[in-house]
Amino acid sequence: IRVKVIVKGDRMTVDLSGMSPQVKGFYNSNAGVACAQVAFKCLALPGDYPINDGGFRPLDVILPSGTVVSAKHPAPYRVWMTYPMTVVDTIFKALAPAIPDQVIAGHHADLLTANINGIHPRDGRLWIYLGGLIGGGWGAKSDEDGVNGTICMNDGDTHNGPSEQVENKFPLLVRRYQLREDSGGAGRYRGGLGTEVEVEALASINYMTRSDRVVNPPWGLEGGREAKGNRIAVRRNNGELTVYPGGKLDTRLAKGDAYIMSSGGGGGFGPPDKRSLEALCNDVRQGYVSVEAALKDYGVRFDPDTLEPITRRQRTKRKG
Repeated sequence: IRVKVIVKGDRMTVDLSGMSPQVKGFYNSNAGVACAQVAFKCLALPGDYPINDGGFRPLDVILPSGTVVSAKHPAPYRVWMTYPMTVVDTIFKALAPAIPDQVIAGHHADLLTANINGIHPRDGRLWIYLGGLIGGGWGAKSDEDGVNGTICMNDGDTHNGPSEQVENKFPLLVRRYQLREDSGGAGRYRGGLGTEVEVEALASINYMTRSDRVVNPPWGLEGGREAKGNRIAVRRNNGELTVYPGGKLDTRLAKGDAYIMSSGGGGGFGPPDKRSLEALCNDVRQGYVSVEAALKDYGVRFDPDTLEPITRRQRTKRKG
């Protein structure tokens, strides 16, 4: 995904001509122009301004036919929603050197969906469940931490399903659903945290999932660190844990096996050693940042029992 942005006078041009060509598989989209419009709306239009055609007249989009975001017939579009979030992220990244105070660092940028099905032991009928949709971390801004556990920016109409509803309808047990510690990128302003859900199969099920931004995690800006990327894993009923680094999996889970979906965090903004001690102490006490990460990323040592800061010597040494 390659983006070039030109701002000249009262016009903004988003050049998407550097995108990869469309592919034979189903990872194609035609949402390129819409992605540019989303980014432009975030930057140029007030939040309470009604959206209409006139609001986009200052925007020009260069997008040749036949790319992964402008695919032409007969290209399959089944996973078209993979690209838009990262395209918007990359437009912000392109603008960051010029207007760092108006953009955010990279965010988790994937819906983390899973197609799950099986025969319900309760009535012997086939059931199908679209799992995932767990939300993740958004990038930090020049003056604020990123938000935690939020659906990616192009999908505001998407909602996750309550755990109680899932357990009532399907032979699944939600073992845990929590914020993902240390997933936000370190920085003067920390990236938002991703979420992690572990779901146990109460009967044999088919589990298929695909995730993007696994090997290219959300980036930081202005010296901020990258976040943890999205992650797919399975814990078998004998305790064996397998992580799938490509983020793609099609398998069968036996009774007692569990799937684990971990969304990425948001990138940090600004150098980590500029983060206030008060903010870092709150992060550690809330479980957002571990004691180990506080020392490694921020140079502050905490007592693991009291969660009180012991010394800032490491941070002073790094500054020197």
